[in-house]
Amino acid sequence: MEFPKFKNEFNLKGIDLLPHRPPFLFVDTLIAGDETGAIGEYTYTAEKNDFFKGHFPDFPIVPGVVLVESMAQVAGASVVARGLLDGQNSFVLAAVDGARFRQPFRPGDRLVTVVEIVRERVPLGVYRFKGYLNGEPNEKGEPAVECEVKCMMGRKVAK
Repeated sequence: MEFPKFKNEFNLKGIDLLPHRPPFLFVDTLIAGDETGAIGEYTYTAEKNDFFKGHFPDFPIVPGVVLVESMAQVAGASVVARGLLDGQNSFVLAAVDGARFRQPFRPGDRLVTVVEIVRERVPLGVYRFKGYLNGEPNEKGEPAVECEVKCMMGRKVAK
């Protein structure tokens, strides 16, 4: 699939950008981004993601809330990589609207997240997320998961 092109190619590890740590770090790589959006990816594995043991153990799938968190972490990593927070790395979900889950993600599946920045000004950002299963749309050309979120960011969020 052809994804949007962004001005900055980052290819940065999520662990270098986010305060999250395993098992709750869901960005392997922030690929690119600019003031219009970003793209990043994460591969879910049984080794990294303990929730597979209990979330439908006979047919393990990634919980929807984890998919939304994963996409939000891509947006947060992009905010940090672009220096928007000036070293204040707080980026917290405040609202999730219109979430649609069209395909399940299973162990070994890769989530490619495309972030569209709707509005972004500290202390609030509004983002549209589209998540693609293994980097591809479904048979109807749609993302596997999508939603719009509001995120609080900056030092005031942390206290």
